[in-house]
Amino acid sequence: MPPWKLPKSALMTRSTFKLRLPRGFSRPVAVTAALSCALLVTICLIFPQHSVFQVQPPGAHPTVTATATATEPKLKASEPSYPISGYFISASSRDAVNYKKLEDIKAFGGDTVITFGISLQPATLESIPRGCEVDGKNCARVAAGSLSIDRYFTFLDGSNWGKTAIKCPRDRRVTNNGQSYVVLVLPKSGPGCTSSNGKYDVVVVGGGNTSSVDPSHSLAKAATKLGMKFYAGMPAPSKRADLPYLPDDSYQGTLSAFTERFLAYHASANDVPGLAGFYHHTEMPLTDSTTFDSVLAIYAMQNRAIHRLLPTRQAIVSPYIDARVDGGITTEKTRNGIRRVAQTSSGLVLNIAIQDGMGTGKGAAFGGSEFGLMVDPFAATIVGKGTWGNKYFAPNRDYFSAAAAGVSGTGAVLWANLEGMAPATDANACADSLRGQTTKARLDRQLQQLGTARKIISFMWDSYFTCQGTGIPLKEQIKLSIATPIITDTSFRPDAGRVVVVGFNLKGSTVTLKWTNKKGQALEKAVKAATTNSTYGTQNGMNPRLESIGVDVGATSVSSTKNYYSITVSNEWGEESTEFHAQLP
Repeated sequence: MPPWKLPKSALMTRSTFKLRLPRGFSRPVAVTAALSCALLVTICLIFPQHSVFQVQPPGAHPTVTATATATEPKLKASEPSYPISGYFISASSRDAVNYKKLEDIKAFGGDTVITFGISLQPATLESIPRGCEVDGKNCARVAAGSLSIDRYFTFLDGSNWGKTAIKCPRDRRVTNNGQSYVVLVLPKSGPGCTSSNGKYDVVVVGGGNTSSVDPSHSLAKAATKLGMKFYAGMPAPSKRADLPYLPDDSYQGTLSAFTERFLAYHASANDVPGLAGFYHHTEMPLTDSTTFDSVLAIYAMQNRAIHRLLPTRQAIVSPYIDARVDGGITTEKTRNGIRRVAQTSSGLVLNIAIQDGMGTGKGAAFGGSEFGLMVDPFAATIVGKGTWGNKYFAPNRDYFSAAAAGVSGTGAVLWANLEGMAPATDANACADSLRGQTTKARLDRQLQQLGTARKIISFMWDSYFTCQGTGIPLKEQIKLSIATPIITDTSFRPDAGRVVVVGFNLKGSTVTLKWTNKKGQALEKAVKAATTNSTYGTQNGMNPRLESIGVDVGATSVSSTKNYYSITVSNEWGEESTEFHAQLP
């Protein structure tokens, strides 16, 4: 029996997340940007102003290269799938563990995995791992020799770098008591191995077990075998002590030099098809504030290095929405901000995967007629009790529509990073996490907001989708109703009696429309879809899994004061969508 025919469970799962709440930029003026309507090419209809997503015409999104589209799995037309196609994961130092995890994700409909990455940390000789020794002496001191050392650093990612990492005379590979390290001596000034000012930095890398595989090599190998894509986490600076939402840029030169060595090692030892690119884990809100110029400088520097050393690879960056009225960012600033992020691409394909903020309470998923409804209990733990309209500038669909307009023409690709957890309450705690378990129903509502994104990934598989918690793991809940239809946009033409629905898993759907006519009568009508376009997303440069259906409900009228309507669909697998609320212009 296929999983979408099995009984559903209402149990919740647990999940974890570390909250990063940036401060230091002024509260923006609350501005609600009216997003322009788009023509639906196939039927030339105007989409409603307040639908959950404005459907974009061809040309409204940047052209996606063959490399960028290669990450979508080849799904059969009759096969239902959940719209999330990529996941952040934790890497293992065992091949079998990594292969099984990627195999499970592929069977789940995913084709992409991403590791988060760690920071290049300032250190002292005393803080160098005690196991990194050469003949009983500190490995960093031995590598430095008589050179003038400015600073010491560690990059302890548990890796096991091989001999090709050794490039300069003072570099060395150290194995001691079953642990493996690489010690790099980086020139403080100038390229190559010799510093023009006579000063150097020392970086101790790795810390993996000598009997273990290198996690990044293992994941890239597994991705290659399974026809998947792996994005490795990039090095990043540590946070500033005074302003922890900003990176410490006091050693930008060292970070740049180490980035070169990090990428050169991947180019020499990990250049396999499964290595699709790299992920920038230095984060920032999606804003045009110059406060975050230091973050953009890191993106630009590292993107230049990726494009030079591994020119066929891509990069992912994941800024986050902050839609809260109290200290958040407007859609206008978001539109301008994503354009600034896109301009750091430096020639490579840059995928901007916006965090939807639903796991941290910074973003909101509500529809056109729900501005006056109370926020859900999860969001209330962050923003307090109140209505969606009072607590948030706009729903996430407005932010993603603004972002789509912002990246248009830049060459960057708009992705979505769906937060697969929820703010913690007394009822959904998960171990010692700052975040709690979420529900399949909440994920469905989040997905309704993400129709303009070219690809949807999620943070993260471990442990948000796999945590047992007090109920069934989230991935198991999804399997039980993987064929759920997800509506991302609609169009309703009362005078023509025409309804168009865009979304996922819409094949064979019956559409139920609810509205109020000019006489004040509440009406409801269920009609089988007359037309289906299974390639709608591909044709319009959007998510290739998006479909559209058309329905004729007969000419009617709509109340001028109650011009809201709602739509649900039931597809051929017997699954019903979350109700979609919209408003006519």
